[in-house]
Amino acid sequence: MANRQSLKDLQERLAQRLSAAKTEAVTASWLAVEAGGQRFLLPLVQSGEIFPWSAIQGVPYTKPWYLGVASLRGGLHGVIDLARLLGSDGGVSPHAERITSESRLVSFHHALGINAVLLIDRLLGLRNPANFSTLAQVPAGAPTYVSRCLLDMQGQTWLEIDFQGLSTEPEFLAIAA
Repeated sequence: MANRQSLKDLQERLAQRLSAAKTEAVTASWLAVEAGGQRFLLPLVQSGEIFPWSAIQGVPYTKPWYLGVASLRGGLHGVIDLARLLGSDGGVSPHAERITSESRLVSFHHALGINAVLLIDRLLGLRNPANFSTLAQVPAGAPTYVSRCLLDMQGQTWLEIDFQGLSTEPEFLAIAA
């Protein structure tokens, strides 16, 4: 009898979690990621696919944040180290030493017309506006494509990256060193 009750409790908990997951997926606004120890929010409407880390071919005479190109689903994509692009790496080791099983490549939405992916250290899940308590001041000197700074309920700072703004930024488009 105890086994039956445990199974029933398990089924009820699973049903509640599935219901909560469906609600979160519908209302989620951002993909939460971490790169170089900093937390970022990537708008879902501007983000494309998420790929596991892939071997890249280096490109000489480019800026340090441009790691090279990777073949993903038959297309060539420029690979950008998000932490180094924003200068938030804080002296973190080079990307080759930071690559783990959690490292991912997040592509720009195809409508933006940029064949590029951002290297992130790990995915942190989906977030919606209800996960954040307040807007904070965008850090001084932050690039224009850092559209907002948000604080979550635990007091952690998150920077929202505007993919569209990034894709038109002259500094981003000029990769030559």
